[in-house]
Amino acid sequence: MTTPLLELRDIAKNFSGVKALDGVSLSISAGEIHCLAGENGSGKSTLIKVVSGVNTVDAGEILIDGKPVEQMTPRLAIALGVQVIYQDFSLFGNLTVAENLSIGAELRERKRIVNWRRMRAHAEAAVQRLGVHLDLDATVDSLPTSGRQLVAIARALMADPRLLIMDEPTTALTGREVATLFGVVRDIQSRGIAVLFVSHKMREMLDISEQLTVLRSGRVVAGGPIGKFDEAAITRAMTGLDIAEDPYVWTATGFAAPVLEVQGLSVPGELEDVSLTVQPGEIVGIAGLLGSGRTELALALFGLRPRHTGTVRMDGKAVRLTSVHKAIEQRIAYVPEDRLTEGLFLPETIDRNIVAASLDVLSRFGVMRPGQMANAAATTIREMAIATPTGDRPVTQLSGGNQQRVVIGRWLLQEPRLLILNGPTVGVDVGSKAGIHRAIRALARERGLAVLMISDDLPELVGNCNRVLVMHRGRLAEELPGVLHDQGTEGLRDAERTLSDHLKVLA
Repeated sequence: MTTPLLELRDIAKNFSGVKALDGVSLSISAGEIHCLAGENGSGKSTLIKVVSGVNTVDAGEILIDGKPVEQMTPRLAIALGVQVIYQDFSLFGNLTVAENLSIGAELRERKRIVNWRRMRAHAEAAVQRLGVHLDLDATVDSLPTSGRQLVAIARALMADPRLLIMDEPTTALTGREVATLFGVVRDIQSRGIAVLFVSHKMREMLDISEQLTVLRSGRVVAGGPIGKFDEAAITRAMTGLDIAEDPYVWTATGFAAPVLEVQGLSVPGELEDVSLTVQPGEIVGIAGLLGSGRTELALALFGLRPRHTGTVRMDGKAVRLTSVHKAIEQRIAYVPEDRLTEGLFLPETIDRNIVAASLDVLSRFGVMRPGQMANAAATTIREMAIATPTGDRPVTQLSGGNQQRVVIGRWLLQEPRLLILNGPTVGVDVGSKAGIHRAIRALARERGLAVLMISDDLPELVGNCNRVLVMHRGRLAEELPGVLHDQGTEGLRDAERTLSDHLKVLA
């Protein structure tokens, strides 16, 4: 039997008496793509930090090539060939691609004077090794997420790793970018480098991995060759529940005016002649590749593109959306695609984040009313099922799914008529994702809320939307049915394939 490259035996790690890891064992062979799955809080991040030497273990053994490692440290992990690419990539945004790629080598070689020719040669070699094109003179902040990820991978490969750990690498990528990333990962595998792919997206696990280990509450609850699993089995292992979401069924009632009616909306260089309607209680999906105009449409409807032309009506009345304030006055709410940088006040508490958009309602003559604010926040926490014992905790202590519920709940205090969701479940685990979907459906069904859902997650669009509008180069290219109510699971899969095929044609 071949000796595993990495073997963990009965690893335990406690934090203040809480068992983050409880007897975790797994092994990874050279050249293997191994997926580590689990919901937020399952222990995935702690396990990564154990393998990379950031966290010391309380019990258990770490073996590399069959030899025990007495005490793993970050320096030792790197020397043994372990490289980690974290979710934030840990890059210098104000430096160029070339500088980011070569700075590590310069530091390791203890260079005291910058040799720009040598640095560029290092960077060119790194990019050539990865087999992709990157503008070495571009600053990292100017790159799309997929570009920054390639820089992080190229930098990691410069250290000649034997094990590359990728922590939630597809969180902010489009479908086409995910396919590109998977091609890079398979190329890395072909060189004999093992990859530990950390994710909670079932489709991706089934597509990219050979072996799977599932954590729940710090324990290994399932594992083995990926062929043993399907989506339902992985979901059951991750959550302990059978989560089956029926498609959202919407039917028009009466002759009510559309909540939203857009005619000929254009924004110079971004949108051209966009027309659409959303009815009360209807969830309409917006699909499209990166740069298709999806986000620009949302920003225009939320008053962030004041120089638009065309007509927008809310409940039959023409409105001018020249500012965010004007959009809020028309009871339009927007949940942005990046909740950490655009949706949350990270230094503040859960309560304060919830009431942030309703201070004018919850105050009197400009004076805050703490009692009303606390009651409003408590009601939202209850209605949105935000998992927290109290609202005065920092919002940063919540999981990604609960943070997203805070952002959505904030706008519900405004009693909106139109809710625009841009990537509503990005970076959210499968259990929280299902909960957010249920909450959105209930709002549409019970309150008549009109919803525009922008997403790269095709199953999310197909399962929740009455119809899906496909955008391409700033225009609405097609309208497709979102769900096939009478054909069950296979019907949903057919709808996903149809939507995917249409996006590929536009690529």
